[in-house]
Amino acid sequence: MESHRNISEFILLGLSYDQNIQIFCFVFFLSCYLLLLVGNLLILFSIQCSPLFHQPMYYFLSHLSFIDICYTSSVTPKLIGDLLVERKTISYTNCMVQVLIMHFFGGTEIFILTAMAFDRYVAICKPLHYVIIMNRTRCNLLLLVAWAGGAVHSFPQFFMAIGLPFCGPNQIDHYFCDIFPLLKIACTDTYITGVLVIAFSGMIALVTFAVLFISYGIILFTLKNHSAEGRHKALSTCGSHITVVILFFIPVIFIYLRPPTTFPEDKIFALFYTIIAPMFNPLIYTLRNTEMINTLKKFSIKHYFPRKHTIKK
Repeated sequence: MESHRNISEFILLGLSYDQNIQIFCFVFFLSCYLLLLVGNLLILFSIQCSPLFHQPMYYFLSHLSFIDICYTSSVTPKLIGDLLVERKTISYTNCMVQVLIMHFFGGTEIFILTAMAFDRYVAICKPLHYVIIMNRTRCNLLLLVAWAGGAVHSFPQFFMAIGLPFCGPNQIDHYFCDIFPLLKIACTDTYITGVLVIAFSGMIALVTFAVLFISYGIILFTLKNHSAEGRHKALSTCGSHITVVILFFIPVIFIYLRPPTTFPEDKIFALFYTIIAPMFNPLIYTLRNTEMINTLKKFSIKHYFPRKHTIKK
């Protein structure tokens, strides 16, 4: 750790220098973060307190909501607070922890989305065997693999980050600590490290994205043999999943699957997978899902209007 002693903190350049834009961003991202917290917590507790918790799709969805909260909370509160101050700093330790946490929960989310795609594949393509294949033991195993995959994805990048020597400029041209912006200010040859980051982030995202789209393609092809009502219900569910996948994966692939460099546009693309996609997840998964809407209504009536609910009974 000797080479790190010259740098005890980093300066984040943030999204913009314009004060009016910063005030607008503060209000906007604070609203997004509150909406994200309320939406995901509502989904989480509604599923936990209803029979839907025993259905694999909603079991996975509850874990996705929890991960979205943790994942976004590793970046967004710091971004919101920095919009109110002129000098945006983060300590070396907190910077490294942010790299670890963000990639850990981000990687886990990728594998959770894959597990959800597998669940939809079994439900639509092998409906007669669904209960046997997607039993609770297999669901827990898929979740364990997802969390382990997040660790396998994040820890190598964390160790690469803490191994970088920083002895010159300490300005990070971003609103959070990430591996590519750190490579840009490291005072050593970072070519090999950059290639490893592409392998651990870019290639994983690309391969997972391809697997997801192939699986959803098979599902959509299979739907031609279903009734009109069955097609409508399946398309509604799969459409929600595909929307989430596109919002999350396209920006990730753009940023991580290329030579290790940074562009000004990276900050805008990063907003999609750190804030925008997790914020839209509750809306995407509930607005077109009758079961989820009914569950949310029952949960709201039971917990927020208990007297009226009792009188009605």
